[in-house]
Amino acid sequence: MKQKIPLLLIYLRLVIGCIIIILSYLQVPYYPVIAIVLLTVGLLSDIFDGIIARQLKISTQKLRRLDSAVDQFFFIAYSIACYLQCPKFFALHSTKLILLFGIEAGTYIVSYLKFKKEIATHSIGAKIFTLFLFATLVEIIAHCQSNYLFIICFWLGVITRLEIIGIILLLKIWTNDVPSLYHAWLLRIGKPIKRSKLFNG
Repeated sequence: MKQKIPLLLIYLRLVIGCIIIILSYLQVPYYPVIAIVLLTVGLLSDIFDGIIARQLKISTQKLRRLDSAVDQFFFIAYSIACYLQCPKFFALHSTKLILLFGIEAGTYIVSYLKFKKEIATHSIGAKIFTLFLFATLVEIIAHCQSNYLFIICFWLGVITRLEIIGIILLLKIWTNDVPSLYHAWLLRIGKPIKRSKLFNG
């Protein structure tokens, strides 16, 4: 049973993503509190699914690809839910949001064109961006606005998405869990990279 824990944690985010859109659309009472709690649960599941999988030595490429795909769905679902609650925020920052979503889509396009697979780099920069995205979403959910935190999140998103594209272009073969451009270069020249059970084992 314990072998299924990482998979259950991944699917938990899938369920939360569906639920949050429904709750936002229905305008349920205490929505901000519920949304933030579920967002926190989703983030924790994202952190621990990989750690547990590596500890159990079941961190396969298939599992990491599924993790990346569900992560994408989870945060898109929260973006949709936030839009339903705070359309004025999205209208105000439409240019930055379109650019960010465009670059995000670009990472998948580049990966599919080169490897016929989606990305699953799980880079350190992407993990940092996820934490700032979490904080930004909390602020938007709570207040329907975000100023400095959103700007930081936007530029981190742009920089880390460009790094992911660089990682994909450097790799000779599709590889999951590549911490940075430097590590992608090491893999390109045939050198092993250090693996960690906590981050990229």
